[in-house]
Amino acid sequence: MTQLNTPYPSTAYLTGFLHGQGEDAVQADLALALVLALFTPEGLTRVQSSAMALPEARRTASVHSFLDNFDRYHATITPTIAFLQGRDSTLSHRIAGRGFLPEGPRFAALEVYGDAEAADPLAWAFGALGQQDRARHLATLYLNDLADVLRDAVDARFEFVRYAESLAGSQASFEPLAAALAAPPNLIDEVLRELTLATLAHHSPQLLLLSVPFPGAMYAALRIAQTVRVHHPDIKIALGGGYVNTELREMNEPRLFDYVDFVTLDAGERPLLALLEHLRGKRSASRLVRTFVRDAATGQVKFQNWAEPDVPFELVGTPTWVGLPLDKYLSLLDMLNPMHRLWSDGRWNKLTVAQGCYWKKCSFCDVSLDYISRYETASAVTLVDRIEAIVAETGQTGFHFVDEAAPPKALKALAQEILRRKLHISWWGNIRFEKTFTPELADLLAESGCIAMSGGLEVASDRLLNLMKKGVSVAQVARVTKGFSDAGILVHAYLMYGFPSQTVQDTVDALEYVRQLFEAGCIQSGFFHRFTCTVHSPVGKDPAAYGISLATLPEVSFAKNDIAFTDPSGVDHDALGPGLKKAIYNFMHGLALENDVRSWFDLPKGRCPKPTVGRKRIAQALAERSD
Repeated sequence: MTQLNTPYPSTAYLTGFLHGQGEDAVQADLALALVLALFTPEGLTRVQSSAMALPEARRTASVHSFLDNFDRYHATITPTIAFLQGRDSTLSHRIAGRGFLPEGPRFAALEVYGDAEAADPLAWAFGALGQQDRARHLATLYLNDLADVLRDAVDARFEFVRYAESLAGSQASFEPLAAALAAPPNLIDEVLRELTLATLAHHSPQLLLLSVPFPGAMYAALRIAQTVRVHHPDIKIALGGGYVNTELREMNEPRLFDYVDFVTLDAGERPLLALLEHLRGKRSASRLVRTFVRDAATGQVKFQNWAEPDVPFELVGTPTWVGLPLDKYLSLLDMLNPMHRLWSDGRWNKLTVAQGCYWKKCSFCDVSLDYISRYETASAVTLVDRIEAIVAETGQTGFHFVDEAAPPKALKALAQEILRRKLHISWWGNIRFEKTFTPELADLLAESGCIAMSGGLEVASDRLLNLMKKGVSVAQVARVTKGFSDAGILVHAYLMYGFPSQTVQDTVDALEYVRQLFEAGCIQSGFFHRFTCTVHSPVGKDPAAYGISLATLPEVSFAKNDIAFTDPSGVDHDALGPGLKKAIYNFMHGLALENDVRSWFDLPKGRCPKPTVGRKRIAQALAERSD
């Protein structure tokens, strides 16, 4: 499970590439199919049976609400799904009126907006004309209620995005996954099995590629593979994707190959070409590229990596969404964070401006891995050719550029080519807030269709930014983001807390900087993430340089990524996190910007230091640019 509003791009990229190679390749999104199968009158009836089988003592508030209002859920699920798919927009009147949908525990969240009993407690958030938005937010709460029922009555691991994530994420041993896969299938497993068999019957593949972008997709991928092994043992199965590329690089677990035949690492084009040649008898197993196999004689895992250049980014071809039901994705409105809305609201064509990251120095990032370390670009002409082909295929003009950090030079050339061709699209992406993004460049990007930019401010502290090797300063970020905002481009800041050596004073000062950035209109959106150390990052590879010591990992035979560490500073970052998140939630809505930032932290009296940052520091930085 990834997103429900748009396909994850990996299958579209590889299908487009394989078509360019003359291969008969097709794609399917069983994550979407699973949700659409469960959220039907028939699917809910099956969920009701599971819920009724629970002893009374195990029925949660979500389950009770579902059973008590089952007839209403049964009657409203089909029109609500149609509304979220954009097929019945007039239903927004009934949904927004609060009398159509049954309202379970998730609707209690509306209380944070004021009077939950008011006719429209969301009016302040969406404005007088935002009825479609209000209705989609209410419909999303309705789906979240049903997801809670699936979790409480069918599978405690169920979530829309992080389904069974704990079984795979940084799991040193395959044992948790093995035990889960050996357990009797539950309702969700059964539905996935039915969908898998129907898809195989429709396409009759000889090779099945399973893309696992996140830990929350691994369990279901192996359930799919398990079904294939039983019913179609002649089909070969290969596993790849972001999770595999990040966490299974040192994998030596033979049991994984009870489910799959091959596990490939990093960019998939070259390994796939080698694999196809191997399956056609034109290449020996020893000449596979970046591919794990299980040796038939010894039963041990072997990593085959024949030296062969990757397919240049300029030649990987144009992604294609042929075969995916683009009219069936759900446009949800879960969080009122304006940038997070872009992630879940509407269907975006995913495209990459450049392979890898041109900066690749940030100390918290997995800069040693191929998807960041190998940097390649394509010409603006090639990129806009791809854009035009995708618009012609999908009929949709919204693009999300999924780069780690889109390079300013490439974006400038891209914008100029878009304007030269008089092409009208909307696009957004992720960048470094570096000085090359001048106000003039921001205006050019906006003219070409840029609607939003996200970037890492991380900890708004020049000392820590230097330690992170971000290559930016807080003042520079202020000037760059103000240029984007003045051009009418929404700006989202990724923020971090808990970085090695970060003190309480650093955190208070960082929040003061963030307050001023909102106050000055530099950024409109932000989110605080807790720092996590990974084994592939500079911090994980050289912890002593950052003044920390890493925890001893158990013997790893399967996944390896996150690693615990000890910071001698001893700061309780868990105590600071809620205050940071509460503050930024209010800042995004223009609230409490005049308050002392210390008021957000629930710390003992005298334990929260006064900010050392002047309250006009960002205003001064912006004035310096004007001068």
